[in-house]
This record gives sequence, structure tokens and C-alpha cells, in this order.
Amino acid sequence: MSLQDIYIANNQRKRLLKAVVDETLLQQDEHTLVLNVAAYLDYKALTGECPVEEIVGDIELDYGAEYIIFS
Repeated sequence: MSLQDIYIANNQRKRLLKAVVDETLLQQDEHTLVLNVAAYLDYKALTGECPVEEIVGDIELDYGAEYIIFS
């Protein structure tokens, strides 16, 4: 299983939770958020929206990872 760890500010974490409400895409585990990359890429292809990129800004996301961990 491949992971990418990204540290984000608390306000970014709150914004991610509001922007991505589908639990198949983003799950909350204590103080971390876990993004399912494959599900998120499908979501982006269907909707044309990129809420994670808009919130985290210039941080490069590894779409080859299975999960991205925001803490």
C-alpha cells in the first residue's frame, strides 16, 4: 500500500471536510483525513471539480499513491 503524508493547517482540514462529504472519497480518523486516490480521481473525472487541489494549494499530490493522508 502506498501512502503520501501531507501536513495541513486546521482550517484547511475543516475546509476539506466541508468540500468532500462523500466518505468513499475522504474519511476522518481522529485528527487525520484519509483520501482514497482512485475514488477521488473518478470523482474529478465525473464532476470536473478539484476541491482538494483548490484547498491544499501548491502542495504536489501523488496520484500514484493509494491513499493521501492529511494531518
